[in-house]
Amino acid sequence: MDVESNQRESEKMVREISPLLKFALELGPLLIFFFANSKGEWLATTFPVLTEFGGPIFIATGLFMIATIVALTVSWILTRTLPMMPLISGIVVLVFGALTLYLQNDTFIKMKPTIVNTLFGVILLGGLLFGQSLLGYVFNSAFKLNDEGWRKLTFRWGFFFLFLAVLNEVVWRGFSTDTWVAFKVWGTMPITIIFTMAQMPLIMRHSTEPLTKDKK
Repeated sequence: MDVESNQRESEKMVREISPLLKFALELGPLLIFFFANSKGEWLATTFPVLTEFGGPIFIATGLFMIATIVALTVSWILTRTLPMMPLISGIVVLVFGALTLYLQNDTFIKMKPTIVNTLFGVILLGGLLFGQSLLGYVFNSAFKLNDEGWRKLTFRWGFFFLFLAVLNEVVWRGFSTDTWVAFKVWGTMPITIIFTMAQMPLIMRHSTEPLTKDKK
């Protein structure tokens, strides 16, 4: 009873934030990355201290790291928790961003999406091999599905993450840095949103409760 009571109290401490604010916290650092890369020379002229980072892509990387820390901090202050996927992604951003700046080699920051997406894909698909639908631990607060639904959704997201990893490799290796930065913001995000919306029929079929409830 004491354990269950503690769990309920912990759940009450986790605060909800609006989907729009959550989306802004996730997209904000990417928009700053895109802006800083496209306006790198202007930023260096206006704020000479930024030249310590290097050229435009390195200025963008430095500001991306700062924006990521700010977004995670704000998320923690508002919700008293850090979602696992943004946390892992943020850690990789800081590690690979630091390598990018220290070695002045943008290959590291370009490989970051590949590493993160491959990691997520392997974890999700690997969990299925051991009978665990790990996606349920990520999305369980958003909706409730039966076991079959979680297995199918985990399988789809696992392969989708691997698809994003391959796509990132194709873009950064085959196109210019500016094209890769633009695609990272204006390509990957819409693709992810479209994929997410495409899963709604599956979610509705396997939902164990209404997706929306009237709370009084």
